[in-house]
Amino acid sequence: RRQRALLWGVLLAAWEAAWGQLRYSVPEEMPKGSFVGDVAKDLGLQLPALSDRGVRVVSEGRTQYFALHGKTGHLVTAERIDREQLCESVQQCVLRCELVVDGEMKFYEIEVEITDINDNTPSFREADIELRRSETTALGARFPLARAHDPDSGRNSLQSYELSGDEHFSLAVQAGPGGDQRPELVLAKALDREEAEFHELVLRASDGGDPARTGTARILVVVVDANDNAPVFSQLEYKVRVAEDVPVGSVLVTVTATDADEGLNGHVKYSFQTVSVKTSRILQMDPETGEITLMCNLDFEEGKFYELEVQAHDGGELFDTAKVVITVSDVNDNVPEISIRSALSEISEDSPSGTVVALLHVQDRDSGVNGDVRCSLDRGVPFRLQSSQGSYYSVVTARELDREQVSEYNVTVRASDGGSPPLQSSAVLALRLWINITDANDNPPVFAQDRYRASLREDAPPDSTVLNVSASDADDGTNARITYGLGETPAKVLQKFIVETETGTITLKEPLDFEDTRSYTLLVEARDGGGLVAHCEVELDVLDVNDNAPEI
Repeated sequence: RRQRALLWGVLLAAWEAAWGQLRYSVPEEMPKGSFVGDVAKDLGLQLPALSDRGVRVVSEGRTQYFALHGKTGHLVTAERIDREQLCESVQQCVLRCELVVDGEMKFYEIEVEITDINDNTPSFREADIELRRSETTALGARFPLARAHDPDSGRNSLQSYELSGDEHFSLAVQAGPGGDQRPELVLAKALDREEAEFHELVLRASDGGDPARTGTARILVVVVDANDNAPVFSQLEYKVRVAEDVPVGSVLVTVTATDADEGLNGHVKYSFQTVSVKTSRILQMDPETGEITLMCNLDFEEGKFYELEVQAHDGGELFDTAKVVITVSDVNDNVPEISIRSALSEISEDSPSGTVVALLHVQDRDSGVNGDVRCSLDRGVPFRLQSSQGSYYSVVTARELDREQVSEYNVTVRASDGGSPPLQSSAVLALRLWINITDANDNPPVFAQDRYRASLREDAPPDSTVLNVSASDADDGTNARITYGLGETPAKVLQKFIVETETGTITLKEPLDFEDTRSYTLLVEARDGGGLVAHCEVELDVLDVNDNAPEI
């Protein structure tokens, strides 16, 4: 069965991949690392390129249920998934995640349907049920019984009831408005307290799994004296609307019922007749007053309404039932959330306008105008926001960048919702994007002077310093590193002088002779790391010294 489900998921994913969305299905309770789908194949991604492109799976919420296997490109389970825990009262359980490809600034939506297996047994809230019925109860009278609960779905959910134990009672099963089965105890033979003070029955609930699972409840019917008036609720249905921020301990609604009998037979008590486990943790009913009180905080995003049945029963166990519907109204209690899906750490200053530098995802768990999110950037930065598919935004360059003017930017993205009142109307989250702009070699070296002049005695020894020249470059990094040398210079000059490549110091190599050459012109070259060159001239005068005796 699991293999058929996996095969169907793979075929469906291959059809959906062309539309930017993948769909798979996997049974619940699969062990961690179980195969879900071949994402690399369905998207046409080559396995060696997965790590180079920075492919990863992200999900909203605290728990990541899926992961990408780096070697195979398969989508696998990251946790054991319990369908009933995730999707209570939901027929189709679908988990969503996204595949983000950093290298291509792309993302793909993935939907995984969690199919049900028969891993839960039908169970009753109370294993032992006591009913008190009057001996004057008419034949054919029906009494609703506690329903069994099976969190599984489809055929694996609750399918049938059986009753055994006594000829005085039979079982009838009614279909509720939603198609649910409601067991009722039917009096088939008149009760006689003198003949039997109580009757013991067993109610069995079975699901449709293969093999089927069965849960039981023991029913003790106590026969009591006559009570001819049942409680009557003031309304068949109670409806109330409350805000999700209503304080814990507040009374949400009060139900009332009256009984025309006197004494114990006219004393009415209240209880929940049909309520889910989740609702029973949130709401509490006072058995004496009929007040339904809030036990813990409501959350519109987790539960928009609560529907339950309440019962009023008197001392003789006659009863009436009513329906209570509590609708939760949304308030602006969730701030917008900004997630940086992918971002560049640096960008070249010659990048064209419209270059994507970051991919953002924005969401607000509130609904309506409370969840209507607007995003903005600070003014004066050369970037702008560009709306992408769904809740995604791209931060792109708005104009050309110039590293020589600004070498890095601190970009703040703000998100606010449209809630009201003003104190809760917006939520601001500042995320800083440090974008270091890499330099382009667009500036040549510049000498401090176009022409230098120096003098040196003709008797100066070799290695004597003639002059220091210096140049600067407005670029950065290797593009600003300058080396010095002699340009196109006669061989006679090259024999006499040398330029230190790092410092620009001109040094004498061989002795000078005023009587031979009285001046030299040197063409000095400065070259940056990007190959741009600048020149300057150095005029050197040789000073005469008295190094020749008169000749007769």
